[in-house]
Amino acid sequence: MEKKIYAQVVVIGSGPAGYSAAFRCSDLGLNTILIERYRKLGGVCLNVGCIPSKALLHIAKVVTEAKELSESGILFNTPIIDINQVQRWKEKVIGSLNIGLSSMAKKRNIKVIVGTAKFLSNQSLLVESKKEKILVIFENVIIATGSHAIQLPGIPNDKRIWNSTDALSLKNIPNRLLIIGGGVIGLEMATIYSALGSKIDILDTGTQLLPVVDKDVIDIFIHSINNKFNLILNQEISTIQSDKQGITVTMVDSNNIKKSNCYDSVLVAIGRKANYKDLNINSIGIELDSSNFIKTDKQLRTNISNIYAIGDVIGQPMLAHKGIHEGHLAAEVIAGKKHFFMPKVIPCVAYTDPEIAWVGLTEQEAMKQNINYRVGIFPWSASGRALTSHSHPGLTKLIFDKNTNRIIGGIVIGRNASELLSEISLAIEMGCDAEDIALTIHAHPTLYESIGLAAEVFQGTVTDLINIK
Repeated sequence: MEKKIYAQVVVIGSGPAGYSAAFRCSDLGLNTILIERYRKLGGVCLNVGCIPSKALLHIAKVVTEAKELSESGILFNTPIIDINQVQRWKEKVIGSLNIGLSSMAKKRNIKVIVGTAKFLSNQSLLVESKKEKILVIFENVIIATGSHAIQLPGIPNDKRIWNSTDALSLKNIPNRLLIIGGGVIGLEMATIYSALGSKIDILDTGTQLLPVVDKDVIDIFIHSINNKFNLILNQEISTIQSDKQGITVTMVDSNNIKKSNCYDSVLVAIGRKANYKDLNINSIGIELDSSNFIKTDKQLRTNISNIYAIGDVIGQPMLAHKGIHEGHLAAEVIAGKKHFFMPKVIPCVAYTDPEIAWVGLTEQEAMKQNINYRVGIFPWSASGRALTSHSHPGLTKLIFDKNTNRIIGGIVIGRNASELLSEISLAIEMGCDAEDIALTIHAHPTLYESIGLAAEVFQGTVTDLINIK
C-alpha cells in the first residue's frame, strides 16, 4: 500500500540546482519536498563531478608546482603516491559537504525522499524505492534531474573503458591513457592523470581544442601542455578492441590513413545528455526543444504552468553555477516574485594547467556578430607576480565595444584564471567601460592587476608595455 503526502513544492534532484531550489523554497516559506534517487545529496557535481575533480586537480597542481621549483634551485624527491590515502582524503571532503547539505535540509524542515520519481499527472508523482511507494500530490514541481555522460556506441564492455565517474574513482593510474574528447572534462582529466604519471593521448574529431575559445588563447595552452600530453586532432575512431594486453584503438585521419595504439585505459568524455527518461514527461505533455532539452521560458516554466525545470536538463551551458541561480529564481517565481532569468553573461572555466576562463563574448563571437570591437591584451610575460610564482605563460584579454568603450567579454589563461574572472564578469554586468577598469587601482604585484593593465592597453595609457596606440 502506497503512502500519500502533499507539498506546495516538489524538487526532483538534489544537485546544485535542485538543492538550491529546495532551500530557497523553504526560506520563502513554502512547504517543500526534495526527491533524490541516491542516499547522498549533492548530485553528480558534489559526489562524482565538480568537487572530486577539483580535489584531484589540486593534488595535480601541487605535484606540478613542486617539479617546477627545480628551476629555482629547490629539489624534491619523486613523490610517492598512496592512491588509497588520496581516495580517503577525497571522500572525506565529499562526505563533509554531504553532511552539510543534509543538515541544512533538516534545519529547513525539508522532507527528503530517496527514490525515483515519475509523473502521473501535472499534480502528482509516484516515488518508488526498494522499501516503499509514495504518492506525492503537489502544487508546483521543479525538475532538476541533471545529466549523464554520453557513451560511444558499439564499444566493448570492459572495466578499462571509463566515463568521468570511473576516472574520478581513481582505482588505478594507467601507464597509457587515451582520452576521447578534447572538451573541458577531457582536458581536466588529462591534467590530473598526467601529473600522477600517466602518458596521455587526447583524441578529438575537431581541428582545435575548445573551439568556443579564441585561437590565440588555445595556442598558448597547447604550447604549455606539449610536453605533458599528446594531442591527436581531426581524427575519428575506426574500431575499439579489448584483450589481455589492453584496449586497442584504431584511428583514421582526414586522408583515410589508419593508425592503431594500445592503451591500459580509455576515457570517453564526449559530452553529456539530459536526464528525464524515467520521469514519464511525455505522458503529461512536457515539451522539448530542438536539442532534446526540456523547454522553458525566462521564468524557468515549462509549457505546463506549475512545472519548472532548471540546470543541465534545460540545456547549455551545463554548469553548476547556472543551475544554482536558476534554482533560486524558480523558487522565487513560485513564491510570487516577478523575477526573470536574464543574465548578461555566464562564466565558463576549464580547470586545466594553465586554467582557461572566459565570460561574455569572445573575439571570434564578436566577429561573427559584426560588432565593432577592439581588444586589450596584457601578456603575463610582463607580470612580475606571474614570473615570480611560476604562473607564466598566461594572458589576460578583454574585448570592448569600440563604439561605446564598454567591456563585452574577457578571456584569461594562466594559473588561477578562474579566480580572476569575477572582476570581468561584474564589469560586464555593471556596464563598465575601459576607463572604469583602468582607473580602478589594482594591487601590485598581483595576477588580477593584468585586468586593469589590459584595459590600459586598450586605452593607450599602459606603461608596463611599449604603448603602441
